[in-house]
Amino acid sequence: MPGGTLRRPSDTAGVRRRARQDSNLRLLPPEGSALSTELRAPAAESSVRPVLVAVVSDTHLPRRGRAIPPECLERLRAADLILHAGDLVTASVLRDLEALGPLVAAVHGNVDDAEVRSLLPETRVAEAAGARIGLIHDAGLAVGRLGRMRARFPDADAVVFGHSHIPLHEEGGGFQIFNPGSPTDRRRQPAHTMGLARVEDGRILFEIVRLD
Repeated sequence: MPGGTLRRPSDTAGVRRRARQDSNLRLLPPEGSALSTELRAPAAESSVRPVLVAVVSDTHLPRRGRAIPPECLERLRAADLILHAGDLVTASVLRDLEALGPLVAAVHGNVDDAEVRSLLPETRVAEAAGARIGLIHDAGLAVGRLGRMRARFPDADAVVFGHSHIPLHEEGGGFQIFNPGSPTDRRRQPAHTMGLARVEDGRILFEIVRLD
C-alpha cells in the first residue's frame, strides 16, 4: 500500500496465525467465497476458548499520508477475526488487512470504489462462539437506530456499523449496536478509536479503544 499503511507480516508469522485461526474461525461452505454474506465459526470449536474480534471502520486509505496507527495494527494482528464496517476506499486496504493473518469480514461503504463494491456486500453476518454479529456501513439516523438494526438483522445479537466516525455502544433488550469510530480520521472526535469484542458462549462484550 502506498506510504506503508499496513506492513505485511513475515511468512513465518503468517503461518502461525493462519494455523491458529483455522482452529477457531474459518469460512464454511458455501460461505467460503469472497462474496459471501455470512462468516461462521464451527459450533463444536467455538466453545474451546473466547473469540477476540478487532473492529474498525472508515479507514479512508490511502489518503494524505495517513496510516493505521501501530497500536491499532497490533490489536488487529492479535485478533481471531477482523470486522471492517466500510469506507476502505480501495481494494488494496482489504488485501493488506487480510495479509495481517486473522480472518477479515467487511462490507462496502459509500465512498468505496467500484472494485471494493464488487468484492464486498452491503451487509453481512459473522458468527463466532455462538453469537451472530451483523455488519453494515450506514445505520441511519440516531433516532430509532437500535430498533431499525434489530429489524434489519432479526437473527443477530449485535450490529456493527460505521459512517459517522463517532464511537458508540448502545444496548437494549439483549441487542447491541456498536460503532468503533475511526483509527485514521477522527474528524471532530477527541481521539482516534477502534473496537474490540470478546465473544464467549454467545455473549459479546464490546470495548471502545482510544488510540491516542
